Amino acid sequence: MSSYGLFLSASGLTTALYRLDVAANNLANLNTVGYKPDVPLVRQRETARVEDGLGGVPSDALLERLGGGAVLAPNRVALGQGQLEETRGPLDIGVEGEGFLVVLAPDQRGRLVPSLTRDGRLAIDAEGTLVQSSSGRPVLDQSSRPIRLDPALEVNIDSEGVIRQGDESVARLQLARVDRADLLTKLGDGLLSGPEALIARRRPASGRVLQGYVERSAVDPIRASLDVSAAERAVSAGARLISIYDELSQRAISTFGRVA
Repeated sequence: MSSYGLFLSASGLTTALYRLDVAANNLANLNTVGYKPDVPLVRQRETARVEDGLGGVPSDALLERLGGGAVLAPNRVALGQGQLEETRGPLDIGVEGEGFLVVLAPDQRGRLVPSLTRDGRLAIDAEGTLVQSSSGRPVLDQSSRPIRLDPALEVNIDSEGVIRQGDESVARLQLARVDRADLLTKLGDGLLSGPEALIARRRPASGRVLQGYVERSAVDPIRASLDVSAAERAVSAGARLISIYDELSQRAISTFGRVA
């Protein structure tokens, strides 16, 4: 008995488990500030004849129509706007429209490099540096330098990200966008990054900075719950198909064994 059906069922179960994992993670981050949901992507695998470049080799027409099953593809991050919630905190920053705050975060080699975030919960550390309150990562100005503030003075931030203390403009938040947002990937802790050249070529964004607000998670709770339910049904169906195929295989082995 051919194992082709088992392979297709297994690939379907794998992609269903992948969808379930992504959907459950989105739902778990329903209350995470600045969180952007992942979109699970799969693609159809070509048949072995096509994938291996064996164009002239005869093949079964039915198997050609069945294809090669589903395989995983990299996630895409959905960058839609989350709801802006008023906190009245002077160091809480929400971004309305396009753009990311830029912070310094370690890359895989331990280097501090610019990374992007929509988590605008900020604080002033013991050295007077403006940082993310959740992680202590320095927030960068338009010149990609850490911002120094006097913790004893009131902080006012206008819609263009200009920071004032007293009568003096002390810095301007860097609000950036990238040309290929589809290449952005998650680093964890609300950070996004991408190819080094893409981040290096970031440009000023047109979004508005709102002091005293934070952006809530962009996850739609109803959609996320439906995605989890749909993925669970797909997992159950995939597991059942494999069970049926295994049962049929055992019957075939038993039957042909008796005939032999």
